[in-house]
Amino acid sequence: MKLIFMGTPNFAVPSLEALVDAGHEIAAVYTQPPRPAGRGRQVRRSPVHEAALARGFEIRTPSRLRREPAEHEAFAALGADAAIVAAYGLILPPAMLDAPRLGCLNVHASLLPRWRGASPIQSALLANDARTGVSIMQMEEGLDTGPVLAEAAVDIAPDETASTLHDRLALLGASLLVETLERPLAPTPQPENGVTYADRLTRESGRIDWTRPADEIDRQIRGLTPWPGAFTTLDGETLKIGAALPAETTGGVPGEIVDDRLTVRCGVGALRLIRLQRPGRTMMEAEAFLRGQNLPAGTRLGD
Repeated sequence: MKLIFMGTPNFAVPSLEALVDAGHEIAAVYTQPPRPAGRGRQVRRSPVHEAALARGFEIRTPSRLRREPAEHEAFAALGADAAIVAAYGLILPPAMLDAPRLGCLNVHASLLPRWRGASPIQSALLANDARTGVSIMQMEEGLDTGPVLAEAAVDIAPDETASTLHDRLALLGASLLVETLERPLAPTPQPENGVTYADRLTRESGRIDWTRPADEIDRQIRGLTPWPGAFTTLDGETLKIGAALPAETTGGVPGEIVDDRLTVRCGVGALRLIRLQRPGRTMMEAEAFLRGQNLPAGTRLGD
């Protein structure tokens, strides 16, 4: 098929590569414009932008699409059979949704209608879902409300992080997308029951409340790694928590370190901190962290 590809982050790259490897023609690649990123705030191209450059594709980086008739006309002029959208980051107006012969297809990282919205991978982990997956959806104006063309499920491992689940679902979505395009499209309306929404994450989503149960905090740490990252505070300084393990303790109050192994009392149960990061430093193992930072029993986190 002649396809338009629309995506921005790493999640979308395997889908683009899979389409090319399957022999589809890529008429153009749409991605978010280069923006400042990282500690140095240097302007960087998106992962999809870099992948498209390597392949020599035409790249388009509009900063907005709604109420932009010239963009709509340029999109339609490509004469694509379909547009493939994977974590693009801009809402497509009706003029663009209807332009390709087969419409626009979305690679979405959940089993719809569960976790419509911006953060389906993280939301599945935070909610302690036993399984999730990928849906290939026919796009319409509503937020992830379109009929589903195909889906594939995976079990969520007990130690799964958003990072590991992201990588698994990105590859699964790429293979499922290629399979879907090899057969006639047969959209199935989403069921009315079971709809949930994945809120857009902010940095504040990662703030740890030590009065919550240890298992909930553990899911928060795993579900928000690597972004936005779970964090607490120590003497007014942000302390990122990269990993933790359930632990047993009978003493202390929520947020208190109760031994020399960085075991922290929670509202119910406790967690032993495994990986930590101070501002301006790299994430490090607890043993290495303690060589440069004294955190004796009785230290309170989150004050």
